[in-house]
Amino acid sequence: DTSLPYAWPSLRAGVGSSMGERDVLEERTRRLAAKCIVFGFDGTRMNEHCKRLIDTGAGGVILFTRNSDSPEQLRELNERMKARAAQSGNSLLTMVDQEGGRVARLKEPFTTVPSHRDIGSTGEPANSAATAAKVLARELKAVHIDVDLAPVVDVDTNPANPVIGSRSFSRRAEQVSESGRAFVNALQEEGVAACVKHFPGHGDTSVDSHIDLPVVDHSVERLSRVELPPFKEAVDTGVAAVLVAHVAVPSLEQEPGLPASMSKAVVDNTLRQGMAYDGLVLTDCVEMGAIQKHFGTGEATVRSLLAGVDMVLICHTEKKQMEAIDAICAAVEDGRLPLHRLEEAARRIDAVQRQYAYSPSEACGSQESGDEHPSHTLKIIGSAEHRQMIESILSAHLSHRDE
Repeated sequence: DTSLPYAWPSLRAGVGSSMGERDVLEERTRRLAAKCIVFGFDGTRMNEHCKRLIDTGAGGVILFTRNSDSPEQLRELNERMKARAAQSGNSLLTMVDQEGGRVARLKEPFTTVPSHRDIGSTGEPANSAATAAKVLARELKAVHIDVDLAPVVDVDTNPANPVIGSRSFSRRAEQVSESGRAFVNALQEEGVAACVKHFPGHGDTSVDSHIDLPVVDHSVERLSRVELPPFKEAVDTGVAAVLVAHVAVPSLEQEPGLPASMSKAVVDNTLRQGMAYDGLVLTDCVEMGAIQKHFGTGEATVRSLLAGVDMVLICHTEKKQMEAIDAICAAVEDGRLPLHRLEEAARRIDAVQRQYAYSPSEACGSQESGDEHPSHTLKIIGSAEHRQMIESILSAHLSHRDE
């Protein structure tokens, strides 16, 4: 059906076509491949690395503390990156890990939001989660960030866990589900896409996936009772995205040492079919030790897409980002990766883009009207209203702890 925005003949079908037609097919495939990549870069301005990834057609950019020195600068950076993408007929999703607590890439003057654990230990954790998410979303929206890679809906069942801990709302699955649902709803009602993580559950691990591959060695029955319900709750709530972890789950995936992020049994069977989820799926960063120690960047990227993932995070190195794009194109060329998998990913990316992303055309409209939605203005960042909202959470946390 050539009416579909990403439908065209496969490269293999075009072997006998003219070189000109083949060049067009290869360029389209490369654009689709690049769209599946979320890249990161150093600096507070668009450097050459950033420009090259945008011009190649990268579908997303992930921002860190290294990319921000003020709200004004960050807003302008996002505007410029999105405008550059639009010049090539592309769109760019801007993302950040702004959970609250110790994982908050944007520092003061952005409002300091408490950790999920502190939110979960208030007398009314769902209300506190919604309040925190509302503050986060308003401030992210003000600087044109489209996707918050939050909330964490892992259940904190292992006190020795080196990576989750205070990032979890609770040791009880029911409370994590309730708080996660409230957080997702509030974030998305304010116009920022939520992304729950780390599917299918990173709460009971003793290895940090930034360093090596953790194993979640639980039965399907236990996973269905503890780890998976908060994700199902988020899916039923309408969460925009799910981030899949680099953890091995032997009860779901029979291939030894294969991470969930590359497992069709986890992504397609458990998440998409088992939870009836047809939204955007991302991997955690493939530059993490769990992947780099056991797989190459290109192979990890291709296997993730084959498993049903739509976007792959590659947060630092341009060489690895380009390697991933090349590997996707080669996998399509040799028939290993069906082109329809990239088309499917592109449609999901575009769906999030249409619903949540700031676009350069909005800037033109607001300038012409001389008006802008109050929640989009920089004045709201670190405002007295937001500080008071967070103070109410902290007060509830302290009073509940003292009971």
